[in-house]
Amino acid sequence: MDRIRIVGGAKLEGRIPISGAKNAALPLMIASLLTPYTLTLDNLPRLADVVLLKRILGNHGVEVTVAGKRASQDEFEGDSVRLTAGEIVDTTAPYDLVSRMRASFWVIGPLLARMGEAKVSLPGGCAIGTRPVDFFLDALKALGATIDIEAGYVLSKAPSGGLKGGRITFPKVSVGATHVALMAASLAKGETVIENAAREPEIVDLADCLIKMGAKIEGAGSSTIHIQGVPSLSGARHSVLPDRIETGTYAMAVAMTGGDITLEGARRDLLGSAFDVLEEAGVTVEVTNDGVRVGRNGAGLRPMNVTTEPFPGFPTDLQAQLMALACRAEGSSKITETIFENRFMHVQELARFGAKIHIDGRTATIEGVDTLKGAPVMATDLRASVSLVIAGLVAEGETIVNRVYHLDRGFERLEAKLSRCGATIERLTG
Repeated sequence: MDRIRIVGGAKLEGRIPISGAKNAALPLMIASLLTPYTLTLDNLPRLADVVLLKRILGNHGVEVTVAGKRASQDEFEGDSVRLTAGEIVDTTAPYDLVSRMRASFWVIGPLLARMGEAKVSLPGGCAIGTRPVDFFLDALKALGATIDIEAGYVLSKAPSGGLKGGRITFPKVSVGATHVALMAASLAKGETVIENAAREPEIVDLADCLIKMGAKIEGAGSSTIHIQGVPSLSGARHSVLPDRIETGTYAMAVAMTGGDITLEGARRDLLGSAFDVLEEAGVTVEVTNDGVRVGRNGAGLRPMNVTTEPFPGFPTDLQAQLMALACRAEGSSKITETIFENRFMHVQELARFGAKIHIDGRTATIEGVDTLKGAPVMATDLRASVSLVIAGLVAEGETIVNRVYHLDRGFERLEAKLSRCGATIERLTG
């Protein structure tokens, strides 16, 4: 099993290219099920979750081909992938595939909309909370679907004549359920209104792609989205937006170690709240023609007080990284997690570096320390794993991060990107 070895102490200097967003790539790939024509996605990141989703879509009959590498293509530039669901050969998404990645459950929306039925295993994924699928199923019921659950599978059927437009009101913001509702409503007859919709940039990216495919969608990026269903969708070409979580992660790595990095292709508007927090902590953030420049040279880190919230608030997917950063702040910081109820599993691993963190319910109080010490640590989920890398970059001595398969789900060649900016980091295999 692969591990990552880090020797801390080096500042980060140079340029880090930001990959396509995992959280946008997955729903965009799933949208290929809505049409028999080819959907071409550019800037698709090379991640374990993307590879797994290719297998899942192939199970349904989607042909997936990767374009040849261009002569001018940078080694970190994403793939161009063609997805063609000319014929759906199976409307069942089996347990052995869906249980490995929660987002694969989202195939239920386009399968139901296009084929009139879907049998999808209840999802698996990271153990960071219960994350029930009630919102997904209620949204499909609002479009006329009948839903039954048998032996761990969701059995869904559209009414005769297909799904029908309706009003979907989410009691709580859900990114995944908004993705599914958008895709299903695009082929439903009549108008659908989604209220209390997620506002994340990945929702807007999916809506933009669906519009290119012929969907009629207004309001994506706001809390109310209007969709006028169409009989069919065509193919399209779409580029995956840059990964705001990767952007924030590397920005915090620079804030932790000191140095000066240009995050190539990054967009501040996708992550304004996180950059605001870094600036308040004493980090320099500058928008450039190439992306976003982040630096910290000499000045200490001021304490932070942050609550995770749906977009445009501070993202839960950066909470663990910020906690690692707060371990070196000059004073006491507080982080309150409001999205997932079980997302402090990294605390005990950060403590192995010498971090001082106290948990009270959903709030963590972090007392900054002068020095972190390298240690063997174990990743518990995708975002927690990279928080350990950030701590290791500044810790004295050697850090070994185990279970890095979590890391590979969401970060493309992280050790290569960091090492070319001066970090002493390498992957150990075997």
